[in-house]
Amino acid sequence: MPAPDLMPGFSAFDIEAEPGVIIHGVRGGKGPPILLLHGHPQTHVTWSEVAPRLVAAGDSVIATALRGDGDSSRPPDGENHVAYSKRSMARDQVAVMQGLGHRSFSVVGHDRGARVAHRMALDFTSQVERVAVLDIAPTATMYARTNCAFATRYFWWFFLIQRAPLPERLILGDLEFFLRSHLSGQSRTAGIPDEAHVREYLRCYRAPGAVHAVCEDYRAAASIDLEHDAADSSRPLACPLLALWGMQGVVGQFFDVLATWRAVASDVDGRGLDCGHALQEEAPRETADALLEFLDRPRGR
Repeated sequence: MPAPDLMPGFSAFDIEAEPGVIIHGVRGGKGPPILLLHGHPQTHVTWSEVAPRLVAAGDSVIATALRGDGDSSRPPDGENHVAYSKRSMARDQVAVMQGLGHRSFSVVGHDRGARVAHRMALDFTSQVERVAVLDIAPTATMYARTNCAFATRYFWWFFLIQRAPLPERLILGDLEFFLRSHLSGQSRTAGIPDEAHVREYLRCYRAPGAVHAVCEDYRAAASIDLEHDAADSSRPLACPLLALWGMQGVVGQFFDVLATWRAVASDVDGRGLDCGHALQEEAPRETADALLEFLDRPRGR
């Protein structure tokens, strides 16, 4: 189980989202519900500095580990990587929120979690009230605009999707080196992530089947997720969307982030923060403040 001191004041839970798929998470606070979804290679403890700020502001906060990550289940791949499609992951999270008694809620996602949040807002329009995406542009847009510079900086997008077991075996050859290199390469803030978080991410990455599940997440993104996105390309997101990004990171430097989201959503706001990829760890106060401002504002502003 996760180190207990990384999310003090939050209670852990395990909910069966579908037969054989258990989603692990923590919850705390009372008030309007907010679902927090992590990215790769983090787990739900990446929100350890943001979640308490949201609770202190009067919100009910739920932070989960996506299927394949953390202490959640790692189901079999399925045809065309369907088990790790963002649609399957979104369905898990809606089931969790319903299991906790939340019929509608806001969702905040970072990295891979933001891609799940995007799909969730498309598939579950009556449940998702607002969505915030941290340091991503839409998946289809990023693939369509890939060039040599982007592929060099985001090499794992193209490495992890290779046919199994090539990336899995290479990563497992020196897992800790790979993970630490990835984390340090994404951050632009000295000491972030701290050693306690790195060790927790390492613990989860070492779990049986974890590296394969990570690869399946990326394989799905380059296949079935693009099919789902293409099918919905003429249907813009209806709920309010906040886009935040790190101005020192790849996404902020390679994309006009607001323009990419305004192409697929009708109510978009956002801004860059002076940090790298992991906004919630590198700039937790600024991230929490931006989220609270967005979650509290009237619709249509």
